[in-house]
Amino acid sequence: MTLSATPAVTGEDNEPMSSAPDRPPSALLPVEAGSPWQPWLHRLETALPHVLLGISVALSIADTGDTWQHQWTTLGLAAVAAMWVLLTDTLPPARLRTPVWLAVSFAGLLAIAAVLMSRDIVFLVFMISGFFRAIPLRPPPVMLLALASTSVLINSLGSGGPIQVLRDWPYPFLVIVIVQTAAIALGARMSGKLAEQNEQRRVAVSRLEAALEENAGLHRQLLTQAREAGVLDERQRLSREIHDTLAQGFTGIITQIEAARQAGDDPAGRERHLAAASALARDNLTETRRSVHALSPAALGDAGLPAALAGVVDRWSNLTGTAAEFTTTGTPLPLHPEVEMTLLRITQEALANVGRHARASRVGLTLSYMDDQVTLDVRDDGAGFEPDAATRNGAFGLRGMRHRVQRLAGTLAVESEPGEGTAISATVPAIIVREQP
Repeated sequence: MTLSATPAVTGEDNEPMSSAPDRPPSALLPVEAGSPWQPWLHRLETALPHVLLGISVALSIADTGDTWQHQWTTLGLAAVAAMWVLLTDTLPPARLRTPVWLAVSFAGLLAIAAVLMSRDIVFLVFMISGFFRAIPLRPPPVMLLALASTSVLINSLGSGGPIQVLRDWPYPFLVIVIVQTAAIALGARMSGKLAEQNEQRRVAVSRLEAALEENAGLHRQLLTQAREAGVLDERQRLSREIHDTLAQGFTGIITQIEAARQAGDDPAGRERHLAAASALARDNLTETRRSVHALSPAALGDAGLPAALAGVVDRWSNLTGTAAEFTTTGTPLPLHPEVEMTLLRITQEALANVGRHARASRVGLTLSYMDDQVTLDVRDDGAGFEPDAATRNGAFGLRGMRHRVQRLAGTLAVESEPGEGTAISATVPAIIVREQP
């Protein structure tokens, strides 16, 4: 099945490209792109010149000391200011907001605000919007010049203009302009840096979430592959077991029965062959039961892994007559079914090897739960063997256990010497089953 999808347009580092913003980054607060607050801040910045102009007009009209001709002229200039802001700042689309356009818009706003403030000092309120319109200007020297120009006018027009103020108190005036310009420029710079850092954090979090999702997908794929490989391995193991035990046992039973039929007048020989056939049948029945238990992991359904392993150990001990002890350390956790199945199969295989080869008198199994891994240790006091030689000779049991563990990115350690018993330690990741919300 072929899946097709329309690829998303991406920018650098495969990050999704958003449409061009209608306005430059906020000059009020450091808000990253895509924040739910961003549209509200843009609306506030768009409306700010109109709001400040409206406040100035209201204060000017409330002043009854001016003649009506003076007030009407002021209102006309205020209407021109509102129209200029509307046509050059509020309505133009993003594609027109070039650095030159923003500079022209700012210059017109500052000129009209200066005329209005020269007529009525209350329009100082409207002049404040010049600071906010100066911050987005680029390059930075243009922004500094715009901030300084606004500061010069806002601090001098009420006292006769820049030339008059420079004559009356030049040093305080220059200090005020420099400090005010530097403070606003520095604040704008810090705001931009904070917005940039917030955006970088947002991108980093998005990439981390994508990486975690990809990792979870790979993990699911790994478990699926491990399950499929486990089915194949289990088929191969059972085919070898059937061939090596059941098939050979049935062949022996048939051979003994045929020998009993040919015994003729030898009752003792016939009974001997029938007893041998009966013993072989009992052995095959034992092997059949063991194979059925190996095929059916029902013990894992409700009891959990520790109880399931304890049952396997107890049944094996009863069948073989070998003393066996099972212990659990740590806090049992609900592991992934593939992990529990792997540990169950390793336990069965290890005990089967002990029963066939070790001639042990005691066997000890320990299941240890740790923070991020689970370890199964199997120890016996049997005959022991040379692990390297067993590997070279094709020990199917050890090879199968090692393959099972490696499919889960685990490790299998085997320690044994002839006459010194055997210790097998299987360690796998503690992949915990999470409850669905």
